[in-house]
Amino acid sequence: MGHWWYRNIVEPGKLPLLLALASFVLTFLVTRVITRLIRAGKGPFRNIAPGGVHVHHVVPGVVLMVLGGFIALAGGRRGFGSGFAAVLFGMGVGLVLDEFALILHLDDVYWTEEGAKSVEIVILTVALVALILGGFLPFGVNELSPEETQDRFQVVRTVGVNFLFAVIALAKGKGRIAVIGVFVPFVALFGAVRLARPNSLWARRFYRNRPKARARATVRAYRHDRRWSALRRKAEHLIGGAPSR
Repeated sequence: MGHWWYRNIVEPGKLPLLLALASFVLTFLVTRVITRLIRAGKGPFRNIAPGGVHVHHVVPGVVLMVLGGFIALAGGRRGFGSGFAAVLFGMGVGLVLDEFALILHLDDVYWTEEGAKSVEIVILTVALVALILGGFLPFGVNELSPEETQDRFQVVRTVGVNFLFAVIALAKGKGRIAVIGVFVPFVALFGAVRLARPNSLWARRFYRNRPKARARATVRAYRHDRRWSALRRKAEHLIGGAPSR
């Protein structure tokens, strides 16, 4: 276990990233527990409102991110300072992304259906950081052999093709697939060749004069949402709490 830890975490310099991820997840979970207790009127926790102004936890989150970022820049990638900066940064990210929906809508939508976007972006962020920790590199460069890596044209071609797949998937309204596909090439390819979502940029541009393609896209999107949306909402509500009705 010690050999694995040193070879895969310490030696490649991934310990700060692991600390940031752990503090990020822990901060988000603790924050959600506290906010749900405040909402239910239980426990000693209360909203902070000096002078009648509700201070959202995105504010200390931004402060922690700034501190962690500058300490990391000043202290290098290794040593206690690097680990401390990573923890501060991870805590800040946890607080900020917990209120991502408020930043997006510029409104207090924390306990509304729109507030579930915060939970969704947190899950996506955890997945992406876990992919990086697992050794995945953007654009599929990790799939190249050492000989191919030395050929710059091969690297540029791999980056360009996979980036194109990710952009097409994004244009087709498949944002999650596009982001994950940046790190996992076949995911981006899958999103690029499938039918676009009916309200996506791709559908408005290329399905305008193709009623059969529009109909197929609408039916497929309906079936997909009926199968997965309810399950996704249940998972988000389990993690973040059910919205107010």
